[in-house]
Amino acid sequence: MTRKFFVGGNWKCNGTPNEVKKIVTVLNEAEVPSEDVVEVVVSPPFVFLHMVKSLLRSDFQVAAQNCWVRKGGAFTGEISAEMLINLGIPWVILGHSERRLILNESNEFVGDKVAYTLSQGLKVIACVGETLEQRESGSTLAVVAAQTQSIADKVFNWDNIVLAYEPVWAIGTGKVATPAQAQEVHFELRKWLHDNVGAAIASSTRIIYGGSVNGANCKELAAQPDVDGFLVGGASLKPEFIDIIKSATVKKNA
Repeated sequence: MTRKFFVGGNWKCNGTPNEVKKIVTVLNEAEVPSEDVVEVVVSPPFVFLHMVKSLLRSDFQVAAQNCWVRKGGAFTGEISAEMLINLGIPWVILGHSERRLILNESNEFVGDKVAYTLSQGLKVIACVGETLEQRESGSTLAVVAAQTQSIADKVFNWDNIVLAYEPVWAIGTGKVATPAQAQEVHFELRKWLHDNVGAAIASSTRIIYGGSVNGANCKELAAQPDVDGFLVGGASLKPEFIDIIKSATVKKNA
C-alpha cells in the first residue's frame, strides 16, 4: 500500500505575532509537491492557532500541540478537543516526549487522550520514543512497544492516527538517528502493529520520524522504506522546512 508522505512542523513554545506571520509567509510562497504527494501540517502554540489557520495556504493544515484528556470543564489551563474542533483545527499532537518526561504523562494517560480525541473527530499525531539511557540499555523496542500498546488498548480505528517515532536523545540535540537506526525502529513498530493490531493497519498507518531532522539529512532518511515522513522541531521555524517538505519526492521517485 502506498502511504502518503507526511511532514509535520512542531513550533513548540516559540514565536511572536510578527515572527509567526513571517513563517506563514515563507510557507505560503513556497513551491512544494502537491497534496497528492505530501500532507503538510504545522503546529503553532495555542495562542497562534486562529491566526495561522486564517493566514495559511489551504493545502497546508494546522495542528494543536496538545489537548485535554476528556471534555472541558474545571481544568484550569487546559484546552479541550471540542474547543479545537470549534476552531476548525483538524489535528493534534499527543504524547510528545517533552510532555511525557517533563509533565509526567504516563503511557496510559496518553492512550486515554488519543482515544478521546479521536472519538471527537480530531486526527492525532501520536508520539513514541526512548531516552538515551533506554537505548543504551537495549530496551528501545520494548519501550516503544509499551507506548504503542497503551494506544492500541484504547483505539480500534487507526485511520486518523499518524505514529511519530521520536528518539528523545535526538530531539533538539543535533544528534540524529542514522537512517539505518530509524529504519530499524520503524520496521519493528510496523511489525508490532502487524502482530498485535492487524496486517491492514500495519500496512496503512504512517510512521514518521522526528529528532533533529533538517534540510541536510531529510532525503536520506526519507529514502528508508518504513519512514513515511517527519515531525520536525526547530527546523520547522526556518526556511529549510521547505526542503524537508520537498524530500517527499524521494518516495515518489523510489
